[in-house]
Parts: sequence; structure tokens; C-alpha cells
Amino acid sequence: MKIHEVDARGIFSRFSLPVPPSRLITEAEQARAAAGELGCPVVVKAQVLVGGRGKAGGVKLASTPAEAVEKARSILGMDIKGLTVEKVLIAKAVDIAEEFYAGMVIDRISRKPLMMISPAGGIDIEEVARSTPEKILKVKIDPATGLLPFQVRRMASFLTGDKEIARQLGPVFTALYQAFMEVDASLAEINPLVVDPQGRVWAIDAKINIDDNSLFRHRDLAGMRDESAEDPGEVEARNSDLSFVKLDGNIGCIVNGAGLAMATMDMIKHYGAEPANFLDIGGSSNPEKVLAAMKIILRDKNVKAILINIFGGITRCDDVAKGLIEARKNLKMDVPLIVRLTGTNEEEAKKIIRGTDLVSAESMDDGVKKAIEMAGR
Repeated sequence: MKIHEVDARGIFSRFSLPVPPSRLITEAEQARAAAGELGCPVVVKAQVLVGGRGKAGGVKLASTPAEAVEKARSILGMDIKGLTVEKVLIAKAVDIAEEFYAGMVIDRISRKPLMMISPAGGIDIEEVARSTPEKILKVKIDPATGLLPFQVRRMASFLTGDKEIARQLGPVFTALYQAFMEVDASLAEINPLVVDPQGRVWAIDAKINIDDNSLFRHRDLAGMRDESAEDPGEVEARNSDLSFVKLDGNIGCIVNGAGLAMATMDMIKHYGAEPANFLDIGGSSNPEKVLAAMKIILRDKNVKAILINIFGGITRCDDVAKGLIEARKNLKMDVPLIVRLTGTNEEEAKKIIRGTDLVSAESMDDGVKKAIEMAGR
């Protein structure tokens, strides 16, 4: 789950990271009071869940409260990569003498938290990794011991030879690690982490992604989700207890079980076509769940055929068949449905779909071939 910068700043502040004060506004005129309270100059920043806000004109400097209103007015309502700016952050500006990068992710190979730091702050870390990888230091952290003092010293000395600045960086690294672990983040990033002309360190930007699977432990953080920035199908799937990821192909997939779903997509690719989605209806499915899955897939106009591949264990094939019949009746559907139902109550399911226009498949291989053929008609 991605959260807005204003919320990420709030989390950072809770862990005593040096975040400049800021105010969130939704109307341009509110920028006048915010800038007056914070003291100019201020930075006016679009709150949208995409990168590249600065390049798109969504981050502007204002020297007076009147200018802050003008800049806020120009940013509110702006379209940035398909998202409309509805909120703006007014933040106290900081003069920049040096820019660093500091970020936390999970290293999937070692299965440990990984802190990455770089003296090349203020630019995309992906570009730094691509063009000058020697400018990135990666430190794996054992959760059993946490971030150790020698690791902190190593990172600080990698960024600067100034002892006073290094002394300030230590608590920043420690707090960033603590925030990352406490909120079950998959990403926590400060870019840039800056030093002002007086030698003080500031976290002037904040980005946090939170692991969706941990939200049952963080009811307060769940409220930070902005569904307007998410794919409508993924929102509907989550609300219907379905696992869904939109892809770029034209073969829609409804499958039970993540492993079978991956195998189905692999087979579609094997035969030269592209899946339009990953959609796992899970176990103990019911007709309403299947109906919801169909609605989500049919929203994608690229879908030319839908393959339903069910291996019934806990999931009952007859339940799925009833859901498909219901979907056929209630939804406007001009794409063929190819159905492979094997397992629990298989025979009952075949009786339900017999005589309908659903295309039956005897195996996954057969179903994939039929779906690809019918999608090409």
C-alpha cells in the first residue's frame, strides 16, 4: 500500500526523524495562512501517488504567502500521470548544501532488511544504480540484533568526512530502520536527505510503502490508503476478497489457487499469447465471488476471451458453475467463456453448464488452446 508524502512525513516525525514542518491544504487560498504560519520560503508539493512530480511541475518554490497561493492554484487540479491533484503540501523550505539518499527495502535473497545509502541524493536511485553503482552502499541488517553501531558508522563515513554531519546521520539511520520495521514497510525512503548551509541534516522528502498483509496490525495506517490512485479492478477485488493483478494481455483468467493461476499464465505464454490478469478466487468460493470476478475482468476492454480454470478441492466446481451461469445472465458479455472444471462436484458442474454457450475444456492445456483460438477470432 502506497501512502501520500504527508502521511509518510507523519510517520517519520513519530520516530524523531528531522522532518521540516508542513501543512496540508485542499484549496489554493489556504496556502496563504499555511505559508504565513510556517514562514517563507515554502515548497508547494502535489500529493499524488506517482513519481516524477517535480518534472511534471508538481513541486514549486514560493517566496511569499501570495506566491504560495498562486503556486497552489496552478498545481491543484493538475493531471500527473493520469492522477488529478486534489491535495497540496505546503512545507518549510530548506536551503541545500549537500544531498544524500537513504532508503530501506527487504532483500529477498538474504530475507533481511536492507539499508541503501548514497551521496547522490535528489535523483532516482534506479538511475544511480544503473550509471554509478559504486555510489550506493548496501547494508543488510539482522532483525535479531537491529542496526548495529559499526554499521551506522560505516554508512555515515560513506556519505561524509565531516564528523558533525556524521554524528547527526547516525540517529537518522537508526530512526529510519525503526520506522521501517514498526510499520511493516516494504519501502521507506528519504530522497533527498539534505544538509543545510549551517550543517544541519533534514529529511525533506518522505516515501513509505506498507505491506498490505500487515494491515490487520495497523488499523490506523489502513486509513491512509487512497483508493482513487489504485486500479478500480484491484480495489473491487480486494473488497471482494479476491487476489487480482491487471496485466497487458487479452486472455482473461479466473483460477483458484495462486500456484494454478501462475501455471495457467505460464501456459498461455507458452502457446504464444498474453494473459490479461492474475485472478485467484481462492478456496471456499461461492457464486457471488465468481460473479464479482467476472465483473472485474469484463471491465478490461482488451480481454477477448476468458479462461476459467478450476481444480476443485475446497472450492466446489458446482458453486463456480452457478456463478458463471449467473454472470452470463446478469452481465453484458460479448466474449467467449472457456471453462475447465475438475475436482469436487465436477459432474454436478458439468450438468449445470451443459446446454449453455460456455465452452467446455477437458484439461488445462485444452482450455488454454481454445481460449487463444477464440480470442483471435
